[in-house]
Amino acid sequence: MAKKKPPEEGTKKVHNPNVMGLRPEVLEQPITETLEINYMPYAMSVIVSRAIPEIDGFKPSHRKLLYTMYTMKLLGGNRTKSANVVGQTMKLNPHGDAAIYDTMVRLSRGYGALLHPLVDSKGNFGKVYSRDMAWAASRYTEVRLDPICAELFGGIDQDTVDFTDNYDGTLQEPVLLPTSFPNVLVSANQGIAVGMASNLCGFNLGEVCDAAVAFLKNPQVDLLPILKAPDFPTGGELLYDERVLREIYAAGRGSFQVRAKWRYVKAENVVEIYEIPYSTTVEAIMDKVAELVKLGKIKEIADMRDETDLNGLKLTIDLKRGADPDKLMARLMRSTPLQDSFACNFNILIAGMPKVLGVGQILEEWCAWRMDGVRRRTYFVMQKKQEKLHLLKGLKKILLDIDRAIKIIRETEEDAEVVPNLMIGFGIDTVQAEYVADIRLRNINKEYILRRLEETTSLEEEIADLQDIVGSPKRIKEIITAELKAVKKKYALPRRTEIVYEYQTAAEPEAAEEIPDYPVHVFLSREGYLKKITPQSLRMSGEQKYKEGDGPFLRWDCSNRDELLVFTSAQQCYKTRLSDFDDAKASLLGEYLPTKLGMDPGESVLWACVTAGYGGHLLFFFENGKAARVELSAYQTQTRRKKLTGAFSDKSPLAAALLLHQDLEVAVASTEGRCLVFHTAALTPKATRSTQGVAVMTLKPKYRVEWARPLEQTTIVNPARYRARSLPVAGALLREEDRGEEQLSLLGSEE
Repeated sequence: MAKKKPPEEGTKKVHNPNVMGLRPEVLEQPITETLEINYMPYAMSVIVSRAIPEIDGFKPSHRKLLYTMYTMKLLGGNRTKSANVVGQTMKLNPHGDAAIYDTMVRLSRGYGALLHPLVDSKGNFGKVYSRDMAWAASRYTEVRLDPICAELFGGIDQDTVDFTDNYDGTLQEPVLLPTSFPNVLVSANQGIAVGMASNLCGFNLGEVCDAAVAFLKNPQVDLLPILKAPDFPTGGELLYDERVLREIYAAGRGSFQVRAKWRYVKAENVVEIYEIPYSTTVEAIMDKVAELVKLGKIKEIADMRDETDLNGLKLTIDLKRGADPDKLMARLMRSTPLQDSFACNFNILIAGMPKVLGVGQILEEWCAWRMDGVRRRTYFVMQKKQEKLHLLKGLKKILLDIDRAIKIIRETEEDAEVVPNLMIGFGIDTVQAEYVADIRLRNINKEYILRRLEETTSLEEEIADLQDIVGSPKRIKEIITAELKAVKKKYALPRRTEIVYEYQTAAEPEAAEEIPDYPVHVFLSREGYLKKITPQSLRMSGEQKYKEGDGPFLRWDCSNRDELLVFTSAQQCYKTRLSDFDDAKASLLGEYLPTKLGMDPGESVLWACVTAGYGGHLLFFFENGKAARVELSAYQTQTRRKKLTGAFSDKSPLAAALLLHQDLEVAVASTEGRCLVFHTAALTPKATRSTQGVAVMTLKPKYRVEWARPLEQTTIVNPARYRARSLPVAGALLREEDRGEEQLSLLGSEE
């Protein structure tokens, strides 16, 4: 009997019971095939039909809800119960009532998530700035479409957009809504799909209309002076950074800072916060402030409470006597969501494909789509007028002899023969004959017919004009421009988010007096455990404790105010203050840096250094024999970023690193047993962190750089033998007396 072949790795066994009662047959199915068949359609459905907005600025759930309300005649009509709308929407949206109502809440005026709400609401719809405020059930609230929705549905019944069947084929729904302004840039939108996400911030309607008009005139226009910055319904202050905004406008990705607005009421010695960033909530702010007060990091606050009422949001902070409100708020901006960043990801579906677009590209796509919509609308109107003109031309032929037409109709015995006899008698087609035959008896007079024929000339002129529009992109652009200007005049509102051009970033290092200054000894183990020990504790402690298999790696004698820079295997640099670490003892293992700094899975610590003012240079030695000298100031940032990508070159593994405060001689050794000594002044400093550096050591293919360290920290007794006159060189073989103890692959200590 042949031996059964074992299943291949990555396959799944499926039991198939036999109806005859025999032993079940085992079918093998590859896991990759199962995932592709079962999961990929779902992933694509989430991307295309649920989470990512399209060029009209809506996801399918938004579009289905708004179109349902439009068909319910809620544009300009009376409000109806939200439950009625939810029920009707379920004919288009194959989701539960809770999901549909959540969508309605976000579009409502009461919730306040949009600069221009699309649903005019009555009742409790919660608030976008509150995490815990629940909205009322749909049976209690009432809704109708906001007047601005007239700009979303204009021409929808004139073939402006395509229609498609709903999920069960019983109704038709629009594929897109024919928005007369770039709603995709006005209405903030966020979505998380499978493997991708989208996060669009809102812009001021007036500025968006001006930007679209300018783009139609000149696609190369600089948009930033026109579309100044994003705008949010919750207000606040946007910290203007031209470089960051230009990057977002160009690439569609990036983040900017938004902070709260506050005022100091001297008579009551309180601070009132009345506008907060769009990305946070009052509960998140209060929780963080309470945590800081509890930890003793904020001592100026006596009490904090939420005094939000019908007049709007208000958080009140009672100050202790003598507290400086400006200094307190500066610290709160640094430490709480009162200042937060908004990460932009302009991911939009274009013809069913997700694309990350800059603002200019979005306007380009919208203008092209809108021009096609206006052209289709114009062609539809032109066809209707041509049909009417065709009827009037048939009537004109009847005018020549009305009595004859009456005679033909009277002498025709059968009703079915009336139309054919009129066609024969006057040389007109079926449509024209049907129109003539349907004229009421009271209208068979010259006055009525002449009045109708007067329309012929005006119709011909209108049709000629419409034909010219259909074939003229310039005229179509003029129509879109006029519509944009009308939208701006009718609906534009002043900016809610104030742009702050000159400011001191709230993320600047804290004032020196706020961080205790005392000497510390810092120890880092090979596996990434860090301990900060005071001199007194170190004198009283015994031997340093490490995990089994771990040991000492780096040590610094420094100040509690200094900063720690940690370089990892993923070419990233994590920045933190030593003051963020608790004082420890030698008998403890210390804090595990990958966890403390939130490193990515699989990322490990390669090297670290401590600095007080970002002076000096970093020297990176790579296994391929190259060395890069980078200014330490290249790692200093104004926004207190905690992680820098591209911290050093990824072309070759890092063999060693040094922090230089002054030039000195360095020894470099390879796995071949060769060594060279050179002066660091031979290396030119670079401002680019990811520079590949220059070759200092030539290596045979199977060898690599093993270690590099200052000459004074080596056991070399005859440095002249290894000094290089020029770079790169292969180096000289290390003699026995110069080898000393076994070297570490990375720098083993640093003072």
